[in-house]
Amino acid sequence: MFKRLLLLCLSLGLFIATLGAQKMVSAQFLGSRTRTQIANQFNNPLVQFGARFYRVIYTTKNTAGQPDTVSGLIVVPQDSTRIFPRLIYQHGTSSTKTNVPSFNILTGGEGNLGLLFAGMGFVTLMPDYLGLGVAKGFHPYVHAASESWVAADMLRALPDFITYYGSGLYVNDQLFVTGYSQGGHASMAFQRDVEGPLKNEFKMTAAAHMSGPYSIGEVMRDLVLSDDIYFYPAYIPHTLLSYQRVYGNLFNFPSEVFREPYATTITQFQNNTNNWDLEVLNSQLISQLIANEGASRPVRILLPSLVQEVKADDWHPVNVALRDNNVYAWAPKVPTRIYYCTADDQVPFRNSLVARDTMLARGGADVQAVDVNPTANHGACSSPALFNTLIFFLNYRDIGYVVGTEEVAVEPLQVQPNPTRDAIWLMNLPVEGQIQVFDVSGRMRHHVASTADRYYHLDLSALEGGLYVVRFLSGGRVWQSRVALLR
Repeated sequence: MFKRLLLLCLSLGLFIATLGAQKMVSAQFLGSRTRTQIANQFNNPLVQFGARFYRVIYTTKNTAGQPDTVSGLIVVPQDSTRIFPRLIYQHGTSSTKTNVPSFNILTGGEGNLGLLFAGMGFVTLMPDYLGLGVAKGFHPYVHAASESWVAADMLRALPDFITYYGSGLYVNDQLFVTGYSQGGHASMAFQRDVEGPLKNEFKMTAAAHMSGPYSIGEVMRDLVLSDDIYFYPAYIPHTLLSYQRVYGNLFNFPSEVFREPYATTITQFQNNTNNWDLEVLNSQLISQLIANEGASRPVRILLPSLVQEVKADDWHPVNVALRDNNVYAWAPKVPTRIYYCTADDQVPFRNSLVARDTMLARGGADVQAVDVNPTANHGACSSPALFNTLIFFLNYRDIGYVVGTEEVAVEPLQVQPNPTRDAIWLMNLPVEGQIQVFDVSGRMRHHVASTADRYYHLDLSALEGGLYVVRFLSGGRVWQSRVALLR
């Protein structure tokens, strides 16, 4: 019988994963996919694992600081012998209450990305956010603080989920975060908190933010206040209604900020009079703008007096609320990528450049903004951004092996020559096993299956000089040796 499973982490230390207070309310198994199914679904031959996925309900707080209950999706790679990193994925704008990961994974929606991340070896957590999924109350749209804390609380609920899951799920201390569109805003907010006030609780490994409105108070504000044609006018009332609910000082009634007939339309959306979702509101506003203004120029849904006040007064409550939800004015300490497309028609690419430039100016060590497809619009940008995110994360991902019994024995691996300049022989091996090579940071640099009898010639010529750990795994046993590679 196993008394306890010791996690053999890739930095050669031993640790037991723990993530804080237990806050899970319930978990519901939703389904599973095989490795082949995931690989075929995403046309990605790099998929390594099948996955099981669950709707999890957990506790958090609402924007008034009161206890609340929310939902999210957890997708688990299928291999009970492995120790996986954790990944937070923050989803994009939801047009309806249930168009969120823990529901739309069953209907081909964004939650399916959890299958891809899990298939690549990440225990993937996808919060539904406040007010969405099973949560009651309103959704605080692009509200940075709550986007972050629902992710942190989902991580805190993970130990409970692991207990519910039973034996066969093990995580290490690696933590990745990513998200697209609103999710890019949310993922950057979460990274900022993990590297700031939550730094003693969580340790970020790497982050990739995709096509997000990071500069709510400058880039997005300038877009709204311009007279440019823009075919997503519903974002304006969606944001202002959200911030009024959070801050309480922007207006009393929509008619105080919006012109007619737009104010009536927005009030109907706010009160759910016609059961409109965000897409219907957007279509209604576009039709009205074209009919009344000749084109979809969203600034014209606002009262001219409000526009002038916001332009003239940096401390107008609207400006204060917008700036409060900027997420870029800090210096990341871990590798950070910001993926965007210059032709994005919903989220101006300047958000990414402003974020990069500010982070670098504040001392960010490894921050890059990458235009993944200059001609792609917002919808088409998601695929290349996601591909680049996966490749970026795989450079840092560590997946360990569970070693179980009362006594863990890592046996010495016989290698010759050591030091070496290009290759080594592994000596006295069982017939079959797995060979892994790690650098001193714990990153896997080479992985190959061995069917050799007793001896295996391992070519290390593609690696730079330095100290490496070579590991052989077979039949639940582990052999290991350090190897010095000279250059």
